[in-house]
Amino acid sequence: MNSLRSGERARANGAVEVFSKLEGEIREVVSRSATASRVPQQNDNELAAGNIGSLLQHVSGTSVQEIEKLIAELQILRDTLQKEAARVQREIVGYTALIQNARRSISTISESLSFWQSDRDNSPRISA
Repeated sequence: MNSLRSGERARANGAVEVFSKLEGEIREVVSRSATASRVPQQNDNELAAGNIGSLLQHVSGTSVQEIEKLIAELQILRDTLQKEAARVQREIVGYTALIQNARRSISTISESLSFWQSDRDNSPRISA
């Protein structure tokens, strides 16, 4: 279970790193656009749009791959949990049968003891 949690933590940290990197790159593009000279504004706008477009394609491609990996891992975990649930159900059925057999044994022993007790009570007593 701890290995699953550490794996989940690693994936979450990876996702945080990707989003942090994306945020940093967007801030960098925005700051470059803000500090660049405004003389050829059309070229700057095209350059910024191109940078943002390529950045978004890169990040979205990475994000889609990460999401697909997470989906595959979640499907594996779901299958594992379903198998484990079936195993636990089988064990419960086994324990139920064991308990029923134990109750029958206890009942038989109790009846035998009560039979011996009644025989002892019905036997003649010798008075001294």
